[in-house]
Amino acid sequence: METVKLSLQQVNDLAVRVLTSNGMGADHANAIAKVITAGQRDECHSHGIYRLIVCVKSLRDGKLNGHARPLVQDVSPAAVRVNADFGYSQLAFEMGLPVLVEKARTVGIAALAINDCFHFSALWPEVEAIAAEGLAALAMTPSHSWVAPAGGTKPVFGTNPIAFAWPREGALPFVFDFATSAIARGDIELHRRAGKEIPTGWAVDAAGNPTTNPAAALQGAMLTFGGHKGSALAAMVELIAGPLIGDLTSLESQKFDEGVGATPCHGELIVAFNPPVLAGERAVAGSRYAEELFDAIVGQGARLPSQRRFDARARSESRGVEVPAHLYNDILALVRD
Repeated sequence: METVKLSLQQVNDLAVRVLTSNGMGADHANAIAKVITAGQRDECHSHGIYRLIVCVKSLRDGKLNGHARPLVQDVSPAAVRVNADFGYSQLAFEMGLPVLVEKARTVGIAALAINDCFHFSALWPEVEAIAAEGLAALAMTPSHSWVAPAGGTKPVFGTNPIAFAWPREGALPFVFDFATSAIARGDIELHRRAGKEIPTGWAVDAAGNPTTNPAAALQGAMLTFGGHKGSALAAMVELIAGPLIGDLTSLESQKFDEGVGATPCHGELIVAFNPPVLAGERAVAGSRYAEELFDAIVGQGARLPSQRRFDARARSESRGVEVPAHLYNDILALVRD
């Protein structure tokens, strides 16, 4: 496959150029470019520059407010809310993060609820940013109703990712970020673009039959991972990142879209934990126990979650990234003079 080699700065500049040329404010464009560049850097291809395609569609055809002014609301000693004003979530998160961190450091645990936001990115950028402050973090969000519940064939849930980060002294954080669907929807779209079949177990077609055809999968329903266990987790994400914070479920987000095919609009819940406050005099021992746990995992030849992503990060920071030429050309075609 023919590829185009780019530096990380070129990826970031390309993202900003695409977004601002389509009418997005510079503050939003820069916040989004950071996470798109991070996705491409870490070889999370379904969350890299590919995402610019749906970002632009959302700007041109959806209800996205490219010049939204997020409103930060101090709700309580342990809670902060940011109304994203129907813009993308990235700027809202950046504005709410300092308040969340301060509350968690003081109280021990704090929550950030982002409402009325469009969300397309992975969740690890959020939890990694919190871990960089010495805090543990948990994040969840629904999406559009693309995923069938266990035992069903009709979409109800979103891909409904869950992300967690644990800070480590002198080491990269322990991080996981995975959809409760069998795979991210962007990965199915990338298979379709590449003319490749998807594995059995990712999706069913519109008639409810198992399919390896990505186009049929996109017209049918995705499946949860782990059968009823993934289905239950998906329902949990719907509830605590939707109704609990007064925002939309994936079913309601799909209705709100009105068939446009834009980025999902809903809410996001992020919780930060301060180990020294919660563990008190046992904090030092707790940190030691955590490191012993990680040593027991890697000591037997297993790997920690996100290790492949961190390895890719090191490669990309020294060598740049390679993007399929056809995708690069599609992204360039989005730029408006």
